Amino acid sequence: MIYLNGEFMLLSEAKVSVMDRGFLFGDGVYEVIPVYSRRPFRLAEHLRRLGASLAGIRLANPHGEAEWTALIERLVDQAESSDQQVYLQVTRGADGKRNHAFPRVIRPTVFAMSEPLLPPPPEQRTQGIAAVSAADNRWLRCDLKAVSLLANCLLRQGAVEAGCAETVLFRDGFLTEGAASNIFVVQDGLLLAPQKNHLMLPGITYDVILELAAGHGLEYRVRDVLEQEVRRASELWMTSSTKEVLPIVSLDQRPIGDGKPGPVFEEMYGWYQEFKQSVMHRG
Repeated sequence: MIYLNGEFMLLSEAKVSVMDRGFLFGDGVYEVIPVYSRRPFRLAEHLRRLGASLAGIRLANPHGEAEWTALIERLVDQAESSDQQVYLQVTRGADGKRNHAFPRVIRPTVFAMSEPLLPPPPEQRTQGIAAVSAADNRWLRCDLKAVSLLANCLLRQGAVEAGCAETVLFRDGFLTEGAASNIFVVQDGLLLAPQKNHLMLPGITYDVILELAAGHGLEYRVRDVLEQEVRRASELWMTSSTKEVLPIVSLDQRPIGDGKPGPVFEEMYGWYQEFKQSVMHRG
């Protein structure tokens, strides 16, 4: 079952107008919420980020927190899997004509669905993943989780065609993020994280990683990270709600560190899995 504009229905029954601004202009935002043991993880934070994205595109939030929570809980309860990812999307809706300016009367399109949340393949953790790099040519409001993801799709496809799992992005000589992830750097035992700004998505998993580092005494810095620091890193990680935390062991066909998952990653992975079992699964 999925949710569309006030109704729960089968996915095969769902229909959206071809005049919807999400279809015509990418005029909308989305959010992805991981669910463990049927408990949405940090739901308030995800809904707050959705609200910030909506405010950023000047679209009124169609639901309050209690309404979103009830909607999400019903989707989660109806799904077969106990671990899920809930996808929310809100667009500015359909207008009678194709016009870049906002409609005078806005009837947003609200869509939500749940899919199984599958952990990354074990070999990606034990062997690490390969990545390529690219210039970050996206727009300047990457902090908004907008549905207009063509640039991200092209950047991610570049990784796929190179036989890699992710594209690491640089803008003006500094690290921003991955095409679909946040990126962390380890340099001689020190964890480096790019600071949140309009050039990167404020990741919920990004927050978890820094909280775990602080809680376990791992020294870290949140600051601008130079491209040269990334390329000379002892370790490189990617994080996201669906990928958790994974080691990047090569960048542009050159090894990161000794070309294997590093000791700091192994510690962080252990802390993350402990947190997942003790907090995420238990709510």
